[in-house]
Amino acid sequence: MEAFSMTIIHSKKKKDTQTMDEKLNTLRAGVLGSNDGILTVVGVLFSVAVATTNQFTIFIAGLSDLLACAFSMASGEYASVSTQKDTEESVVETEKKLLKTNYEQELRVVSDYYIDEGVTKETATKIANDLMAKKPLETIVNIKYGLQLGHYMNPWNAAFSSLFSASAGGIFPLVAMTLSPVAYQWPATILAVCLSVALTGYLSARLGNGLVKTAIIRNVIVGIITMIIHYSLGMLLQA
Repeated sequence: MEAFSMTIIHSKKKKDTQTMDEKLNTLRAGVLGSNDGILTVVGVLFSVAVATTNQFTIFIAGLSDLLACAFSMASGEYASVSTQKDTEESVVETEKKLLKTNYEQELRVVSDYYIDEGVTKETATKIANDLMAKKPLETIVNIKYGLQLGHYMNPWNAAFSSLFSASAGGIFPLVAMTLSPVAYQWPATILAVCLSVALTGYLSARLGNGLVKTAIIRNVIVGIITMIIHYSLGMLLQA
């Protein structure tokens, strides 16, 4: 009985984790979209600002790139998550058929899972029989694939998250370059980029349980390299 109670608790934790995964996927798309927005827009701004001092031209170039980047990120994220969702739905359909044609094998999979978790064979068999009698499809997709039935990644959430975050990220260098006094626009933009990519590095590390310091340093280095490359391209175009 105690083992069965632990099983139910374990199952509930899996459901909570899966729901959290859906939220984290949307946040992840937002962080990545913001980072891409920052680097893409500053790249264009640096290239154009080296070639011309016309603030309106610089602004239009940066704004156009910001919009293009935002919609590109959104469409890419939508396609990616849609593919994942289609795969998950396909897996569920496959398991529906297997439950009809090979129920005993599916039952054995569930039993083996709990044996691997440290439950005795006798108890694992009872748990498997009980779960498969009540919720066979939900149980088998959760055990075999870690999926919660009916909870799939939402491509629209990921797409809109990328759309808005890429736009928000691109705003930092765009505002710094076009609204700062001309004498300070370059250092203001460099500072804005370094601070914003450091923030996205911090957020990505926190969401992925990674090393915060490493992620921040990596993002700042990438941001600096991006600015150097595009500044150099601008100088070549000017020459």
